[in-house]
Amino acid sequence: MSTGGNGGATATNKQVILRDYVSGFPKESDFDITTTTTVELKLPKGSNSVLVKNLYLSCDPYMRSRMGKPAASGIAQAYTPGKPILGFGVSRVIESGHPDYKEGDLMWGIVGWEEYSVVTPIPDMHFKIHHTDVPLSYYTGLLGMPGMTAYAGFYEVCSPKKGETVYVSAASGAVGQLVGQFAKMMGCYVVGSAGSKEKVDLLKNKFGFDDAFNYKEEQDLTAALKRCFPRGIDIYFENVGGKMLDAVLLNMNVHGRIAVCGMISQYNLENHEGVHNLSNIIYKRIRIQGFAVFDFYDKYAKFLEFVIPCIKEGKIAYVEDVAEGLEKAPEALIGLFHGNNVGKQVVVVAHE
Repeated sequence: MSTGGNGGATATNKQVILRDYVSGFPKESDFDITTTTTVELKLPKGSNSVLVKNLYLSCDPYMRSRMGKPAASGIAQAYTPGKPILGFGVSRVIESGHPDYKEGDLMWGIVGWEEYSVVTPIPDMHFKIHHTDVPLSYYTGLLGMPGMTAYAGFYEVCSPKKGETVYVSAASGAVGQLVGQFAKMMGCYVVGSAGSKEKVDLLKNKFGFDDAFNYKEEQDLTAALKRCFPRGIDIYFENVGGKMLDAVLLNMNVHGRIAVCGMISQYNLENHEGVHNLSNIIYKRIRIQGFAVFDFYDKYAKFLEFVIPCIKEGKIAYVEDVAEGLEKAPEALIGLFHGNNVGKQVVVVAHE
């Protein structure tokens, strides 16, 4: 530790750097872990920012879209090669020039993949943590962006009714595991798909899905869905795209709803797969709606009022896949696209 230009101490700041734009599946060699950067532990006078120590980082599939060259259609801005990548994290405030935060406060929101970050809090991008009687890592998932995604996508976009049939793809992930449990709370019949026996067992035995299947073991996805949904599908929570969406369209009921949350099967393809059964949207009067979580952050307080009691009463099961240390972050992130994670993928930067 040494003295910086603002008269305060400085510390080394380990960072995960994107080396260059990525095409195809990302590899660990696309990232560098640097230990040469330093950060001043004192903000400049008059700063409106906060200096935070990052505790947990969230690995999320949407981050793949930020690794490619800038595209007009991207929902989030592309990362800058040579700079730390950005993502959702949980942090402790070390020093604050912002009126809404003070030293010692906890927050979650967008930070750099590094030990320390200087951020200017933005509404709907950074949130102060008030409930500290639950694990802080939950704010990377269940109580953060993925949890809010599940809540808004299911309740606001899908317009569910008791007794309806609900299908969730990528169902053991951070969002899918929660959608299935929300649907069960509503009295729906719920089936999920995942990519391993371990994940299928989780869906049925821990998360309470009525049924689940390993899509990798199914020769015919249309037949698998027909087997699981003899009465058809009322609601599909879409995380996968491609062949799965094609099969679902054949099995949807009249006036079915599809909430499009993600399409992870397509993120690493140079040429995206076509969807061939789109005429079913007309015949069955299906509503398909894509959504982005930040359109619903005005409901975050309402979401917490609903979900915090559910956690404390044991009504929600939640599984994390934890990687220890910032140097493990690239491997953890890349693992999402190969189905290596079981549950919500979290990187521990520092234990409190």
